[in-house]
Amino acid sequence: MKHEPGNVIVGAMMVPMGLFGLLIASRAMDSEMALFGASLTAFAAIFGFSLIKRHYDQLDAAKQEHAEHG
Repeated sequence: MKHEPGNVIVGAMMVPMGLFGLLIASRAMDSEMALFGASLTAFAAIFGFSLIKRHYDQLDAAKQEHAEHG
């Protein structure tokens, strides 16, 4: 199974987004911006893990389909 280019591109965009969230949280002068930065980082991490899960779910589905027809 090939990698989907869209997932790779979106996943690569999540890395700077998460790092930007850490930067915002570390330099925040008030609790609202610190919460926003931490939330942005958490969103990027969870989204990245969901992309990984989706990839392995597709691999499992392809293996299962191959086993049924092969």
